[in-house]
Amino acid sequence: MVNLEDIRREYEHPPLMEEEMDENPVVQFQEWMDLAIKYYKSDSNAMILSTVSGSGQPSSRTVLLKNVTKAGFVFYTNYNSRKGNEILLNPHVALLFYWPGLDRQIRIEGKAEKVGSEISDKYFNSRPEGSKKSAIVSPQSEEIEDFLAFKEKWEFLVDKENLERPENWGGYEVFPDYFEFWQGRKNRFHDRIAYKKIDKHEFKFQKVRLAP
Repeated sequence: MVNLEDIRREYEHPPLMEEEMDENPVVQFQEWMDLAIKYYKSDSNAMILSTVSGSGQPSSRTVLLKNVTKAGFVFYTNYNSRKGNEILLNPHVALLFYWPGLDRQIRIEGKAEKVGSEISDKYFNSRPEGSKKSAIVSPQSEEIEDFLAFKEKWEFLVDKENLERPENWGGYEVFPDYFEFWQGRKNRFHDRIAYKKIDKHEFKFQKVRLAP
């Protein structure tokens, strides 16, 4: 068995200076995302979404970021899934992006709200046929007794001409009130630059440095 305590490496990167970070955290996010896409392409937009149940039990899973607006971050899912039900009870969520090759991560905290039906329709119609079928057929997060019967139901939709978006599937936009940009550094002396929202009505943030 591998001794996990022995797994370690150094992070060799130049310092992350707050004066070089954009005053708008979404602009700064896009800069880091563009670099990640340049180096990794596929799955650069993968993010950990954390939600909390009505009893206070947190849960996390990986979803894909599908759009960045001037004020938020959009992903799509089944509204009746576990995450959908938890967002209904408590819309406060957390997002985490991590790019190991760049030794960078971004934490985002905010409130999730459903996007308009026209936005969900437009994205759904852009998806491959197989993805549309999965969204229509799957009772996401629910237990299924017969996987073969479930698969047959999916295959039955091959002959269906119009694969329309089901009402229980669509997008959420996360409106952030906190960002943290992390850069791995030598000797675990990591750089952490946080943006804290300072105005409830305007998109204004205070930029601060956090201890490693």
